[in-house]
Amino acid sequence: MKTILLLEDDENLNKGIALRLQREGYEVFQAFTVTQARELFREKEISLIISDISLPDGDGISFCREIRKTSNVYLIFLTALNQEVDIVNGYDYGADDYITKPFSLMILLSKVNALMRRVEKKASYRLRSGGICLDYYEMKAYKDSEPIVLTKKEWLLLAFFLENPRQILTKEQLLEAVWGQDGQFVDDNTVPVNISRLRNKIAADEIQTVRGMGYIWTKEAVKEA
Repeated sequence: MKTILLLEDDENLNKGIALRLQREGYEVFQAFTVTQARELFREKEISLIISDISLPDGDGISFCREIRKTSNVYLIFLTALNQEVDIVNGYDYGADDYITKPFSLMILLSKVNALMRRVEKKASYRLRSGGICLDYYEMKAYKDSEPIVLTKKEWLLLAFFLENPRQILTKEQLLEAVWGQDGQFVDDNTVPVNISRLRNKIAADEIQTVRGMGYIWTKEAVKEA
C-alpha cells in the first residue's frame, strides 16, 4: 500500500486530510509534532510526506532538510506561509510541491495522486547507461557500482536524461520534467547550474551541451527489471 506521513499540528485539519486520503486508498500515518514525524519516518516505509512548516516543537523546513540527508522521498509543504520568499525557500530545501492555506482538498489530492504515480512508475526497475545506473526503487544513483550522492533535483535530472537518451532536451523541457510548476520560481541559471553539478558528481561527459538548443545524453540507456 502507498503510505503517507501527514505532519500537521491542527488536530481537526489533520484528521480531515487523513480521512480523505484514506478514502482514496492511502495508508496515512498522522503526526502532530516534528518528534512524532521523525519517529514514524524512521519506523515506517513512507512513500510521501505532507508537512506543515510552523509546528509546536520545530519547523517543517528543518525536518525536510533532515530528511533530505538520507532520503529522496516525495514531500509536499502545506502551510499558511504564502510569501514568495517562503515558497522559494520551500523548494530550495527539497520540497516537491508547495501548497498554501487556505487550500482546496481536491487540489491537494490531485497533487498527491500525481506524485504517487511517479512512485508507481519508478518502483521496480533500473536504468543503466555505460557505468551509470539509476535505481528507481531506492531513488539512488551509482557509477561503476559505487554510490553517487545526488540531491533530489539532480537525481530527477539524471533520470530524465536516461529516459530520453540521444535526444536534444531544451531547458524548458528540463524545467517542466524536473521542477514542474516550480519552474516559475527558479531563475535562468537553474538548469545549467544543476547540470554542471551533476556532471561533476558523475564524473562523466555523457551530458553534452548543444549550443542554442539544449542538452543531450549521448549514450543509450537500458532498462533492467
